[in-house]
Amino acid sequence: MLRQCAVSLIAVSGKAVVSREQVYDVCVIGAGLIGLATARALTDGLQGVSLLVLEKEATVAAHQSSHNSGVVHSGLYYRPGSLKARLCVEGRDAVYRLCEETGIPFGRSGKLVIATHPSQVPALDELERRGKANGLTGMRRLASGEIAEFEPAATGIDALHVPEAGVADFPGIAAHHADRLRSTGAEIVTGAEVTAIAPDGDRVVVEAGERFAARALVNCAGLHSDRVATMAGVVPEVRIVPFRGEYYRLAGEAAHLVKTLIYPVPDPRFPFLGVHFTRRIDGSVEVGPNAVLAFGREHYRDARPDWAELRSVLGHPGFRRLARRHWVSGAKEMINSRSTRLYARLARNLVPALRPEHLLPGGAGVRAQAVDAVGNLVDDFVIERAGNTVHVLNAPSPGATASIAIGHHIADQVKPLLQR
Repeated sequence: MLRQCAVSLIAVSGKAVVSREQVYDVCVIGAGLIGLATARALTDGLQGVSLLVLEKEATVAAHQSSHNSGVVHSGLYYRPGSLKARLCVEGRDAVYRLCEETGIPFGRSGKLVIATHPSQVPALDELERRGKANGLTGMRRLASGEIAEFEPAATGIDALHVPEAGVADFPGIAAHHADRLRSTGAEIVTGAEVTAIAPDGDRVVVEAGERFAARALVNCAGLHSDRVATMAGVVPEVRIVPFRGEYYRLAGEAAHLVKTLIYPVPDPRFPFLGVHFTRRIDGSVEVGPNAVLAFGREHYRDARPDWAELRSVLGHPGFRRLARRHWVSGAKEMINSRSTRLYARLARNLVPALRPEHLLPGGAGVRAQAVDAVGNLVDDFVIERAGNTVHVLNAPSPGATASIAIGHHIADQVKPLLQR
């Protein structure tokens, strides 16, 4: 499966041109955690495979893979039997193994999920049921008086302790994947934004500054995955809607208030987990994120809005249906995001000693959340194969945790394409 060079007549962006192309077995678009893990699964599992990774940014893991909380999710939240539940559990264990083997920083710190109102107890019961179904054998239900055993500054009326959760250096994992790929002969081309994709017989031709051809293509473009799928001639049934999650960090004098991870009981209507506390690998404590509509797919804190993208989102039928159902919740999130005082009020539900002056501005991330045509926030991972292409169309949280398992899942779909 050696890389070849070929001269062919191709049609890209409506123009027929003669081009000398580099031909690979597999081209992966996107050098985030999932794209790199997929490439690793292919190079580890197929001897001699020629593989190319194209990344539009100057570095790997530039977006969701490095703009997240760093949490290794346990598998508590996800519907038993779903792809997300299975791959999260498999990926969690794979992340811990990789970190142990390579020395990448991590910690099995455990987490608390705390109910602060009687109305939240049924949802906590459901989380406990899901956790047991997903194999969380170390999980323990806590009464109000037992919460302080794990988090002395936290309060609530009921809680779950989940020891399988933890934290890890996900950018470090991505860098490790990239180094390993280069050492095995795979090519990672950064600064290579894909602008066109066209079929060429039994191959796919990709334009990204240069033109490349591959026998199989894997779309791991994250925030831009639906656009890349459309370029490849696929009509996605979902649309990526970007949601920005904004973080604060605790000032040094308040960091002692949080020992590990503290979460609220999430609203079952949404795939977001609510404002929570995370003691990260470096010892700092983050508070957040919230979830507000981003004015662009890369609209981080203080970034310029992409008004064309916002108009496109607002014009999407699925988003309009979503907004009509949940505009009150959305408006509250937007208001809370503009006020440190209101943000602190949310966080004090879990840690009453927190004060607004304890919150310092932190980072922000943008979540690639798929919305379907009828206005549902798609809950499960969506990975679709079309011809000799595979498209990851929804892999938000716990995408980082599940990334190694997702990579193997995709590789299993790609391997038959290379054996034809």
